[in-house]
Amino acid sequence: MPARAEVVVVGAGLAGLSAATRLADAGCDVHVVEAAGHAGGRLTTDRVDGFVVDRGFQVLNTGYPRAADLDLAALDLGWFLTGARVWSGNCAHRVVDPRSRPWSLPATAAAPIGGLREKAALAAFSLRAGYLPVDRLLAAPERTAEQALRRAGATGASLERFLRPFLSGVLLEDRLETSSRYLDLLWRSFVRGRIGLPAHGMQAVGEQLADRLPAGALHLDCRVTDVVAGRVRTDAGTIAADAVVVATDPATAARLLPSVDASAPRQVTTHLHVLPGSPWDEPLLVLGRPGGSVVNSAVLTDAQPRYGPDGRALVASSTLAPTREADVREEVARAHGVATTDLEHLTSVTVTGAQPAAVPPLRLRRPVDLGEGVFVCGDHRDTPSIQGAMASGARAARAVLARLRPDATAPRA
Repeated sequence: MPARAEVVVVGAGLAGLSAATRLADAGCDVHVVEAAGHAGGRLTTDRVDGFVVDRGFQVLNTGYPRAADLDLAALDLGWFLTGARVWSGNCAHRVVDPRSRPWSLPATAAAPIGGLREKAALAAFSLRAGYLPVDRLLAAPERTAEQALRRAGATGASLERFLRPFLSGVLLEDRLETSSRYLDLLWRSFVRGRIGLPAHGMQAVGEQLADRLPAGALHLDCRVTDVVAGRVRTDAGTIAADAVVVATDPATAARLLPSVDASAPRQVTTHLHVLPGSPWDEPLLVLGRPGGSVVNSAVLTDAQPRYGPDGRALVASSTLAPTREADVREEVARAHGVATTDLEHLTSVTVTGAQPAAVPPLRLRRPVDLGEGVFVCGDHRDTPSIQGAMASGARAARAVLARLRPDATAPRA
């Protein structure tokens, strides 16, 4: 650990790494201090009995603008189809974006998620979110997500059987009280991108960014205890710095920087099961049934076979409330049309502080420059997503360079 650095970034999550790599590219002497033993922040991956297990059900959405900062080919992504399976009675119906599977259009049109009017309303909503300029989306009157969907004509079965369970798994809340403006941005990413899993797990996204740092710039297993202008105190000693960027989780950021108002109230519990083989022939998310605890379930190895060691199927099922495996076992079996005895419980993970809430009024691009050489970034400064984390990191890097090197050429966007 150096006694002095030009810039110290606290936290090696996607926000901190996005800021640090830009600063390093601009020639700054930057050091990143991380309390955990790996880079990536909340994108954490373990190996359990040979299976790749992410911390919760997480995916990479290539429709996020900041996904352009990544070498997607090097991540060796496996893909989900854009859509979901919806159960009605004892039959599972596919709802698939016809752009990726044109021959699926008749089955999607016949799916029990409302009549033709509701399905046309959903298509119109998708076209609007996907292709209107972002400034026009953000200029629209702000409502809750549910109010916006109902106003767009997505009501009844399209809302309760498809949109609510689908969005609950993304927003980590089932009342759809999230801002309609964030819903527009999120839906835009689904329309414009694909959903994938890196071959080595989601932690590989953060590790790819960390690998771009200069040798010796990343300091793991080092907890920061205090931040003030010009100084960072850690378990390993104190570092003097011209600029400090706090890029931690919201609770830690609020503790280190009392002026920062940040929290992450959303949580999720994910149960991982193993099946002898996949019950499906295509990689599609399975939506939970109305009234159930499971909001979604997916055979991860259908999308990314390298998540499994031996051809068996790895299933991830998520609930918004903390649950025990025994509480959801029957529901998971029903979601995939298998017997409960076929399911082998691998592990369960409850993630508290999984993401910030994005309720109205949505506060996009919250300030990252706190003055006196102290900066902050993270998804609590933009949107609660990989996109929000990386975008805020990019903004923080620009703000740091504007302070330290005002006459330098502007850094990459």
